[in-house]
Amino acid sequence: MMTSEEIKTADNTSQVSKKDLIKMAVNHGALGMEFSWNYPRQMHLAFCLMINPFLKKFYKNDKKGYADALTRHIAFFNITPQLAPFVGGVAVSMEEKIAKGEMEPESVNAVKAALMGPLSGIGDSIFLGCIRVIALGVGLSLAMQGNILGPILYALIYNIPAFLVRIFGAVGGYELGMKYLQKAQETGAMDKLVYAAGILGIMVIGAMSNSMVYTTLGLKIGTGEAATTLQEILDSILPGALGLGATWLFYWLLKKKVSPMVLIIGTIIVGVLGAYLGIFAA
Repeated sequence: MMTSEEIKTADNTSQVSKKDLIKMAVNHGALGMEFSWNYPRQMHLAFCLMINPFLKKFYKNDKKGYADALTRHIAFFNITPQLAPFVGGVAVSMEEKIAKGEMEPESVNAVKAALMGPLSGIGDSIFLGCIRVIALGVGLSLAMQGNILGPILYALIYNIPAFLVRIFGAVGGYELGMKYLQKAQETGAMDKLVYAAGILGIMVIGAMSNSMVYTTLGLKIGTGEAATTLQEILDSILPGALGLGATWLFYWLLKKKVSPMVLIIGTIIVGVLGAYLGIFAA
């Protein structure tokens, strides 16, 4: 990692400093990733707030460009909160190129989507499955003895690594992004990079639709021990087909400007009626 205040690039035209990136890692957007969480797009508003100071800087003389950038970054986003600044750093490096007309705007969301799944798997395992468990073990054991160090140590054990990852992740994400973006431009591999990121992003969304959309049919074909559920037949053809179909249905309805609140209420009604009538299994 660079030791100077300003981030060095090949053409020495970067508008970003380490101080700026550190501020981004601990601003209200970065620390509030789950405060504005919602079902349709999850952490999108917080992510947009996190990188907004850079968007204002890059597009200070281009109101339309600034509006388009804000629109880009309120797309769906979800990740382990501590790793959001890393993706923010990568996104900032890409937006700097987009503002100069050196990159297609669509590329930034393709890269964000590609990073969400793998980083969430790593981040959840480390912070939720490891560090939090250790912090709770130490904190609870002392708190049960009436020791005031219990909650203090819990907060320190959990938050010190979290803030280090946030800060170094923001700087590292920007530097990594600039390094590989410059190489991609020099070798002419930018189109391939964006295309590959788009494919990976689609794969991540497909995997999420299978693991996060819980729909099971309870209807049976046949009687007695020979009876087979319709769900088993569908799984033998294409596992997760129902969840994928439901995802595409919601996507289509959202494109038709159907309100997310209407979709949520409608899903609850359909789910309750379907379970009552035996169409859906528990």
